[in-house]
Amino acid sequence: MSPLRTRILSAAAVAAAVALVFTGCAGEPSPVTKAIAHAATTPTPQSTAVSSIEPAAGSVSGGTVTITGSGLASIGAVQIGGQPATVTETSADKIVAQVPAAQNFQPGQVPVTVTAKDGKPVPTDGKTYDYQVQTPVDKQLQYALTYWKNYNTAQFGDLNPVGGDCANFVSQTLLARGWQMNGEWYNRNAAASWSPAWGYVPAMDNYFRENAAQLGLTEYSFDQRDKIKVGDIVMFDWNNNDSLDHVQIVSGVQNVNGKIKILMAGHNEDSDYRDLDEAITVDHPGGTGHFWSLSK
Repeated sequence: MSPLRTRILSAAAVAAAVALVFTGCAGEPSPVTKAIAHAATTPTPQSTAVSSIEPAAGSVSGGTVTITGSGLASIGAVQIGGQPATVTETSADKIVAQVPAAQNFQPGQVPVTVTAKDGKPVPTDGKTYDYQVQTPVDKQLQYALTYWKNYNTAQFGDLNPVGGDCANFVSQTLLARGWQMNGEWYNRNAAASWSPAWGYVPAMDNYFRENAAQLGLTEYSFDQRDKIKVGDIVMFDWNNNDSLDHVQIVSGVQNVNGKIKILMAGHNEDSDYRDLDEAITVDHPGGTGHFWSLSK
């Protein structure tokens, strides 16, 4: 056989050997071919990270934010200021979450943390959420959670020595909300002069009822809790004798296993998040009352 023919046959043998490596003897793709094809068709895993939070600021009473980034479909939890933010919508590049009320309704920047379903933290590049006092309700609740324990006596005095300070305190929160004193509803010179509508519960309730339309008030029973929101007013008749004894404002509304739980701030007992049901079953069994819901 001539050297030229030998070289031709050798080249053909090498080509056949290479073909066998990539196709296999039976014509099926070899492991090497399969690995190459898989690498070529499999997308690169998308890293999970947060790129933006909008809006980056909002009301101390809570709100809604949209978190954008990559790989977000694997998100398990979001926290704002250390409190759970309820996630209502997720996709690969977006999360929509309900912002909880700021702790004690106080303004300030708080951290935003995002956690994957496997428990690993998701990079957020140190992003924060800025709680701000923006609305009348914000102002009312910020005041209430500031002075529920440390009385603002320098400005409004203390009516405990003359029967109780609960109505005085609720009136202060309404003033912070934007209400204006008038000839029927006032506290002057640190309680040197004050009206019954300002500081005496039955008179306050009568004032609300007589001026409900002007003040933007609607009365609801304790069974109508689905109508109640933060900042509303709770009137109590401890003895169920048609004589009101106590008043507080709503500082929290929670849905616990399908049941609405009302929390309250006020004086006598001085409290920031008092449970309404506990007040009328444990503290004052058989107590009754009603709500005044505010639209202004």
